[in-house]
Amino acid sequence: MTEAALLNLAPPPAAIRAGTVAGERFLVLDSWRGICALLVALFHFPTTSTISQSAFVGGSYLFVDFFFVLSGFVIASSYGSRLSEPDGLARFALARFGRIYPLHLLMLAAFAGFEAVRLVLPAVHGTGAAPFTGGFDLRSLIANLFLLQGMGVEGRLSWNAPSWSISAEFFTYLLFAGAVFAAGRHAWIWFVAAAVTAPFFLLALSTRHMDVSFDFGFIRCLYGFSLGALLAWFQHDSIAEARQARSGGAGRVAWTLAELAMIVVIGLFVSAAGTNDAGIAAPVVFALALYLFAHEGGLISALLRSRPMLLLGSLSYSIYMVQIFVQARLINVGGLIERKLGLGIVGDMTLRGDQVAGFGVGSPWIGLAAIIAMLIAVIVASWFTWRFVEMPALAWFRRLSKRI
Repeated sequence: MTEAALLNLAPPPAAIRAGTVAGERFLVLDSWRGICALLVALFHFPTTSTISQSAFVGGSYLFVDFFFVLSGFVIASSYGSRLSEPDGLARFALARFGRIYPLHLLMLAAFAGFEAVRLVLPAVHGTGAAPFTGGFDLRSLIANLFLLQGMGVEGRLSWNAPSWSISAEFFTYLLFAGAVFAAGRHAWIWFVAAAVTAPFFLLALSTRHMDVSFDFGFIRCLYGFSLGALLAWFQHDSIAEARQARSGGAGRVAWTLAELAMIVVIGLFVSAAGTNDAGIAAPVVFALALYLFAHEGGLISALLRSRPMLLLGSLSYSIYMVQIFVQARLINVGGLIERKLGLGIVGDMTLRGDQVAGFGVGSPWIGLAAIIAMLIAVIVASWFTWRFVEMPALAWFRRLSKRI
């Protein structure tokens, strides 16, 4: 096939509708985002329970790649036809900045405030590193303020550790917008180039397989985002047509079996690939899952469209951003109780080969109880940040962008 024929395969950006299929949001994918955020929170929470020690939870850092693939899919669907003019670029950049930065700034302030408390209260200082040192130093704070913590300028995870991914994602947003602005309907060629070269880059240079963040996090994000963007570029309309064709519930059994099989594949893949180079295929696995669940054809999808699951999806960004702060404060409180009562609540333990302070040194059941308490605390805290930070800030930035 000639190059011209290949170029003609790409739909014009106008064919990509604004974040919807058949007039609806990708509700099931929103719910998946919430599930993935909780699984990443489980990965970060150290306990002696069987859950924390399992291979599946040990590989659940890979679910960050689901976020990247989904972001590429949704952003390309929403903005593929709106980035042809400089005003559109400015509105896009402002809207994406307003989506991620206010909560990021709040969490930075929370971590900085706690470091200040550690500085003045010896009881809170504990036996760890001195306040405002290590990953909480002032130089790293400046990098975090400018969203550079996932762009290779840091030598470690710093401050709100998971925020490396929003750093990488923000600059991926800008690169996407620039590609669409410059290349128009042929921008998909750049996405193919990124999706093909990024995994080889990680295979060649990463010493931690897919578990890259502060160092090669931007490459990791660009890889998943590009796959999601390609899925939107070429399959958006076919998904819409398939959803319309099965509006009467046709093929529900087949779709349900496919969804169940996909969940099994994800579970096995994450369990097996978290500690080796196979994990570099995670964006491909999640792109397949996204394509399947975007059709919303089975009973699993019907469950994921329930109100509790949709609320979880709405809270997903807040869950992701508050998790480490909530978990660290729970460990602080548990450590204070341990020093007073000696119940084996918190102590030194080994998790995935690392020595950490965690819950359940006296009994794995304490670790299980701590997991439940952590998930509840994270969800409650996330509701408040979503309701009083995310949504008001997003509305304000949207109003501001409309003035451009």
